[in-house]
Amino acid sequence: MKRKDFIRKSILATSAIAAAKLVKGEVKKDKITKQVGFNHLPIMETKTSTTVLHKANTRGHANHGWLNSYHSFSFANYYNPDRMNFGVLRVLNDDQVSSGMGFGEHPHDNMEIISIPLEGALEHKDSMGNNGVIKSGDIQVMSAGTGIRHSEFNQSKEFDVRFLQIWLMPNQKNVGPRYDQIEIGELKKENELYQILSPNKEDQGVWIHQNAWFYKGEFNKEVMVNHKINNANNGFYVFVIEGQVTINNQLLEKRDGYGLWDTTSLEIKAKKGTNILLMEVPMK
Repeated sequence: MKRKDFIRKSILATSAIAAAKLVKGEVKKDKITKQVGFNHLPIMETKTSTTVLHKANTRGHANHGWLNSYHSFSFANYYNPDRMNFGVLRVLNDDQVSSGMGFGEHPHDNMEIISIPLEGALEHKDSMGNNGVIKSGDIQVMSAGTGIRHSEFNQSKEFDVRFLQIWLMPNQKNVGPRYDQIEIGELKKENELYQILSPNKEDQGVWIHQNAWFYKGEFNKEVMVNHKINNANNGFYVFVIEGQVTINNQLLEKRDGYGLWDTTSLEIKAKKGTNILLMEVPMK
């Protein structure tokens, strides 16, 4: 299947993701299913021959009370032809789910799906029999492969949960579905980038079916870090979770995204209190 066809299929799949919400373990139809992800923002991005800047306030946005979601790339009814993907990075959603609520059981196939909780805890159940909770300080990965069904909902009855939902197109299709989650707190290095995902089973962090590497960086003082690329055919996409950082002379603020390609290294100047997610992904 060609990349364009694959992306088109994934757009159709996203329309069903938030079609149900979980209330006390029961699946109910979302009254505004047709509007999930709805937005027609003007095209507002700064692009050069080797970079693209996505400011936080230019993302797609859908707020349904129980779900408040920002989309860095086209998702569900939010469609922007200039924001379909960054290489194999297909979805980057910044989600907030109300207490006791969540996503009813829904299917995925042939996608690498990564969840990174920022606040609170998510309960996960899937058709492979996995039943667990991921919380802030964890990372979860699911290789959908030939097909999997799962549900996720906020475990708390009092507090909201915030998490990043990330989809990467895989380098192998129709693999056997798999699930994994780990604590990344023990991998953490203050004021340095530390790896949380790679293509290698034996490497640090979780692994996926794609030549991609993810790093977290949490800085409690002003720091300058130089980072080299793993694969010259890849690009970088930086997402600022908190704070302020300058990447190769480009200033980024909270929830900004910045993509770079045809470069082999990054110069990262982080302000105190900054938290970033750095993703290295294939561009073809």
